[in-house]
Amino acid sequence: MRYRELGRTGLKVSEIGLGAEWLERHTAQEVKEVVLHCEEAGINILDCWMSEPNVRSNIGAAIKGRRQHWIIQGHLGSTWRGGQYVRTRDLAQTKSAFCDLLERLGTDYIDLGMIHFVDEEEEFHRIMDGEFYAYAGELKEKGMIRHIGMSTHNPAVAKLAAVSGKIEMILFSINPAFDMLPASEDMTEYFKESYDEKLGGIAPERAELYRICEKNGVGITVMKGYAGGRLFSAETSPFQVALTPVQCLHYALTRPGVASVMVGYDTPEHVDQAVAYETASEKEKDYATVLANAPAHAYYGQCTYCGHCAPCPSGIDIAMVNKLYDLAVMQPEVPAALKAHYEGLTANGKDCAECKSCEDNCPFGVAVTEKMRKAEELFK
Repeated sequence: MRYRELGRTGLKVSEIGLGAEWLERHTAQEVKEVVLHCEEAGINILDCWMSEPNVRSNIGAAIKGRRQHWIIQGHLGSTWRGGQYVRTRDLAQTKSAFCDLLERLGTDYIDLGMIHFVDEEEEFHRIMDGEFYAYAGELKEKGMIRHIGMSTHNPAVAKLAAVSGKIEMILFSINPAFDMLPASEDMTEYFKESYDEKLGGIAPERAELYRICEKNGVGITVMKGYAGGRLFSAETSPFQVALTPVQCLHYALTRPGVASVMVGYDTPEHVDQAVAYETASEKEKDYATVLANAPAHAYYGQCTYCGHCAPCPSGIDIAMVNKLYDLAVMQPEVPAALKAHYEGLTANGKDCAECKSCEDNCPFGVAVTEKMRKAEELFK
């Protein structure tokens, strides 16, 4: 495993990391197996943005006695209310959720305290000039977080963070598909139905962001490196050609300022597929040949399972329903295991009230209510 400096934090992180989101759907034993396999492979950084209590506890149990091995990204503003994830700027709720994170992970500090999911410039300024950033500063002064970071999908917000002098590192979405598209405060504008021919390469705003981060010593950790897995299939990729995990990782890790890619794993085998990057040949890493003739197609309307559609008034785990649906339609027949998983959810497509609050929250313009209807028809 190779390690990189995370900006000016003084931390050295494995260039392949653990994005723990997928561990939500696994047992404590399965979580432990993945975490231990990561550790054995030399992975030393994990991101836990999730507020769901069980996954936090399971991760805590998995790293018990080995806390010193891990550099942890924990998020401020990711809360659990009414059985669902809720992003908030309410300070009382944020404080409670952070205390819960420490307790369940079995630690008294978080290495990278991430101001969670800031995608609008106006909100960025409110946070930085108000009590929310002040709270992060207090935690740092007390040693409860060691460095202050921010997560965002918007390169304009990321640039503001990188030049602020107050944000030490950024969790940002990077993959070949996203990087072709221009910045916008309206997230749906990132995923237009067609590309302008002039945008055949990386969008200038994104290239500039990476250069600024490298220049200013603001480290980047990467989310969405696989674009929710869609880049692995010619049928679902905007390029209509499949990329490999190694190619996706190489793309992200060749952006200036990038220190580590947070990869989601379901199994130890998934860990091995990512860690294979460390011994891959230049031919195996080559993504440029695949991207040379990218067709005019983008991600608008496609779920990447980010979970930002929550909270659902009916309690539906929308990202999970969409994930199960997308997996099922790729098969000649609906697998029994997927049908059982769908039917075992506390709430699923049949419970959708069609209020469309999820569609208002979705950064990718997904027609969620339609997807819920399709899922119910497919699995019933």
